[in-house]
Amino acid sequence: MTMPDAQTATAAPPPVIHREDYRPPDWLVPDVALDFALDPAATRVTARLSVTRSGAHNRPLRLDGDGLTPLAVRIDGEPQADAWRMDGAALMIDLPGDAHVIETEVEIAPEKNSQLMGLYASGGMLCTQCEPEGFRRITFFPDRPDVLSRYVVRMEADKARFPVLLSNGDRTDGGDLDDGRHWAEWRDPFFKPTYLFALVAADLVANRDSFATRSGKEVELAIWVKPEDLAKTEHAMAALKASMAWDEKAYGREYDLGEFNIVAVADFNFGAMENKSLNIFNSRYILADPDTATDVDYDNVAGVVAHEYFHNWSGNRVTCRDWFQLSLKEGFTVFRDQSFSADQGSAAVKRIEDVRALRASQFPEDAGPLAHPIRPESYMEISNFYTATVYNKGAEVIRMLHTILGADAFRKGSDLYFDRHDGQAATCEDFVTAMEDASGVDLARFRLWYSQAGTPRVTARLEHEPAGGQARLTLEQGVPPTPGQPSKQPMPIPLRVALYGEVTGQTFGGERLVMLEDAHQEILFEGIGERPVLSINRGFSAPVTVVADRSAADLAFLSAQDDDPFARYEAMQQLMVDTLVRAVALGEGDHRPVIEAVQETLRNAALDPAFIAEAVLLPSESFIGDQMPVVDPVAIHLAREALRRDLGQELEDEWRASYAKTHANRYEYTPPAKGLRRLKTVSLGYMAASGAPDASVIAFRQFRDADNMTDRQGALGTLVNSQWAERDEALKLFYDRYRGNDLVIDKWFTTQALSTRDDSVAAVEALAGHGDFTLANPNRVRALVGAFAVNQKGFNDLSGRGYRFLADMVLAVDKLNPQTAAKLIPPLGRWRRFDEARATLMRAELARVLATPGLSKDVFEQASKSLG
Repeated sequence: MTMPDAQTATAAPPPVIHREDYRPPDWLVPDVALDFALDPAATRVTARLSVTRSGAHNRPLRLDGDGLTPLAVRIDGEPQADAWRMDGAALMIDLPGDAHVIETEVEIAPEKNSQLMGLYASGGMLCTQCEPEGFRRITFFPDRPDVLSRYVVRMEADKARFPVLLSNGDRTDGGDLDDGRHWAEWRDPFFKPTYLFALVAADLVANRDSFATRSGKEVELAIWVKPEDLAKTEHAMAALKASMAWDEKAYGREYDLGEFNIVAVADFNFGAMENKSLNIFNSRYILADPDTATDVDYDNVAGVVAHEYFHNWSGNRVTCRDWFQLSLKEGFTVFRDQSFSADQGSAAVKRIEDVRALRASQFPEDAGPLAHPIRPESYMEISNFYTATVYNKGAEVIRMLHTILGADAFRKGSDLYFDRHDGQAATCEDFVTAMEDASGVDLARFRLWYSQAGTPRVTARLEHEPAGGQARLTLEQGVPPTPGQPSKQPMPIPLRVALYGEVTGQTFGGERLVMLEDAHQEILFEGIGERPVLSINRGFSAPVTVVADRSAADLAFLSAQDDDPFARYEAMQQLMVDTLVRAVALGEGDHRPVIEAVQETLRNAALDPAFIAEAVLLPSESFIGDQMPVVDPVAIHLAREALRRDLGQELEDEWRASYAKTHANRYEYTPPAKGLRRLKTVSLGYMAASGAPDASVIAFRQFRDADNMTDRQGALGTLVNSQWAERDEALKLFYDRYRGNDLVIDKWFTTQALSTRDDSVAAVEALAGHGDFTLANPNRVRALVGAFAVNQKGFNDLSGRGYRFLADMVLAVDKLNPQTAAKLIPPLGRWRRFDEARATLMRAELARVLATPGLSKDVFEQASKSLG
């Protein structure tokens, strides 16, 4: 992502880039040769570009740059000082003919690159991050995704300091030089855009393996890490090989080169990057062993490894024409990695996890000032559109296509898309057209999902006519106004629906797919001989909010009887939400229906423990607030804690029994073992909420004796939220045990940042002054500051200290890394959802941020839109 100089004052709003203004490139660069003389303090980059004019025009060649000064410019081998000029940061060259060779030389300082974009230093290594516009910080180039090139990369460096030299493609040559330096050459035969370029120079070791493709080609695999981390790469390697096999089976996509390398980096803005054949990863998504990584960490490693590998086709072989098409690669690839993960374990639990994440991040985004379609229409800074909407909602849009077309037609469509656009920079429209052409289904109206922002709201009402044996389902939909889109058209919404007999518990005719295409629609069901109970949006078949007229008894019935796991979970969650919303509104509520439903679930031996753990867990305080016209953080916290206490006390025997069943669960990374550990932590939480006198002893014993991080952190979370004496001892023991392990110390920061104790604001302020806290590492910033901003109770303390803390951190981080700083802004932009006192405090902090001289355009865009 482009990271402008943080010291450059923003006197006026940055220019807005519009999708409708797209114009094909004036010049193409089919071949690139790069020569790097690597040094952390001063790296010399020589670029040799073969350029060709595209179309009939006389416009100059524009080579983007960011912070670069040309040391030399040669045209067809000759310096021609009068043929080039600087236009701001860009190098402009007037060229008379249609084909030329342009050579440039620049010098850059990787060790001073705190923005972590372009070529930068991290933990003794040199590495790159170029998506979306970081390549222009390395050398002059038309840095846009629709300029595709073949690369030859030569690099040399001090051999003792940087014995490993990696780039895209396959290594073709290399050797030693006379001065203690060495060199390597890499060639990538596939056309790719600049954002997929990668380079690593480091002192690392590799976990090596190989994979035989279905055509019999042997691919050499390597995961490069620091020597002390080598033992923590086995899970990532297994995930990579599983991903390669899955993509061949599910999509017919085979890997296309002889080498595939992954490098783990400590300082990284993203989770990982899909650079062609050289994936660079945030180390948190590579390193895992039972003592330092939770089950969630293990799952995330597998999911992110799969995601980046799947990009080899959905993003690399077929890439984006422009950055407005970002969901073309990200939405599709998230859907692919979600499907892979579902196939590796419990599909039901995976679906619950994905929907919970969507509701936690994307639904609020859709409902706030930063709402945008999955294909945005404009931006100031493209790095701000790496959002939950583009990724997670984008994946849901692809999932709806899969539901509407069916698995076979969807596969034909994806095959056609890959074959038709291989080696091209494509658009979202190209993807939908391929699906249309392969299936014969008209998707004209479905395209609204790409252009309209906001979460559709579906109202469902079911009426039974006993005399005629009929049931009438009335559906209505509306999409709320969002910035720039005050009125919306009805969207085609696929809803998986079933009706259950209240007495028999059986479905009437099984499940059916209902396509809601109009603002108002009625569906008639025949042969309904008893009162039906509605199960709707089963499997979360559409990313919508459903408001259905179902009683507490209906929801309890579905939580016990529904044969769709997600619908069963959803019924329990809706019962809990309804109970808590009423409690906040009225100051009291009847907890009995929830208690009985949870008891029924706990006693059902046929259910997967992982599913039970998800179903009985109360919805988050933030999600409860999202269901209310005005968020009252204190009232929500008190209501939720009261229900937790009653569940803990009324079902204490069940919680103890569940805990006892899982207590002897020794560590292994399998779906059954993971489920038992998850239920163990949930049971411990309810035992603590009950006020049981021995809960602190049980929690501390689990913390102390755990043979894995899942159990240890689960117990630590329970202790940290308590007033028990063991709390401080556990925090000290945890810190002392893992001091020096950055990824685990991140957990230590996060656990405290999420604490619901009354002193959480003061604790977070103190932690920001801790010797291990640093603004230079994005992981550490997210671990403390990002985590605290989603702590609804602590962050929204009526004193305003939480808001002030966040704004202070934004301004401090912006001086180093604008992209990381900008991603901290959205919680302040939710001020419209709160009471006037809190809203006023939030607006004041946003205004303070905007008034700060030298603000980056990343933060300016987020803060100005959030303030409204």
